[in-house]
Amino acid sequence: MNLFIGIILSYLIGAIPSAYIVVKLVKGTDIREHGSGNVGATNVFRVLGKKFGVMVLLLDIIKGIIPVVLVTDMLGLSAIVEQIILAFCAVIGHNWTVFLNFKGGKGVATSLGVLIGLTIKIASIRIVLLITLLTWGFFFVVFGFVSLASLLAALSLPLTMVFTDQHVELVLMGVLFCLFIIIRHRANIRRLFAGQEPRVNILSLFN
Repeated sequence: MNLFIGIILSYLIGAIPSAYIVVKLVKGTDIREHGSGNVGATNVFRVLGKKFGVMVLLLDIIKGIIPVVLVTDMLGLSAIVEQIILAFCAVIGHNWTVFLNFKGGKGVATSLGVLIGLTIKIASIRIVLLITLLTWGFFFVVFGFVSLASLLAALSLPLTMVFTDQHVELVLMGVLFCLFIIIRHRANIRRLFAGQEPRVNILSLFN
């Protein structure tokens, strides 16, 4: 019963459409009608600028941390498998939110939040988090594409899990998270191959 409650709570926490709410409150409009139409932090950067983009990014990360850290403790779910199940539910909630007709974001920030939460519980995957972040940062700085950096970081996740000898459950989680991110970035992949994916001006992030 506690696991079932945890699944529902984690999905609903993940399903909170941070980008939609922030843009609606600030601009009074639907983020799905602007920019890429995606309900995520990158599109908020385009629509509202750096300040609100960072806000939504942090909110989406927190949505991943809360189920893994707080919900598991509250319900006494200490097994790795239970924590992973709640992690999946949070990301599924973000990607397919009930509050927006099951159309949500791409899951990168919430997946990062889940990984951060798991490092609090499982010390051995801190190196996985570090390598994943460095991979994202390297490819973003070199190429300037958020989508490409996210895809390559996602691909590195299960590989890093294997090379650092993580539990098989964590490796499977890494594989599924990678597949989620690839599936949610199908349109970006097509634009990358067509040379139509917009770059981010890295210097503008520091202005």
